[in-house]
Amino acid sequence: QVQLVESGGEMVQAGDSLTLSCICAGRTCYAYIISWFRQVPEKEREFVAGITPEGDTTEYSDSVKGRFTISGNNAKNTTYLQMNNLKPEDTATYYCAARIGAFILTRRQSYDDWGQGTQVTVSS
Repeated sequence: QVQLVESGGEMVQAGDSLTLSCICAGRTCYAYIISWFRQVPEKEREFVAGITPEGDTTEYSDSVKGRFTISGNNAKNTTYLQMNNLKPEDTATYYCAARIGAFILTRRQSYDDWGQGTQVTVSS
């Protein structure tokens, strides 16, 4: 089990860029796949991006591919989500999540540990 803390969310305008951070605390953080999800009220939490512990494999949802980049700094136990060309539909609470496994999975139920979320609001 690990503890995750997100930060970096704020209110921005359409077309702006923003970077979210997810700090992992725990002795086994190096072994976890880290993914970002997002959720708006009354909708399902949706997968955004994921990265393997080695950083050699990433996955993105179609809605963010080409605009968002996930990366990791193992020395700092931190995973980043660089978001470019933000759109109003990117407005959501963003969560990072961790799982042990060989593959980046997109289902919320596949993840064991979650952060508390950070709010991103994009105005038009």
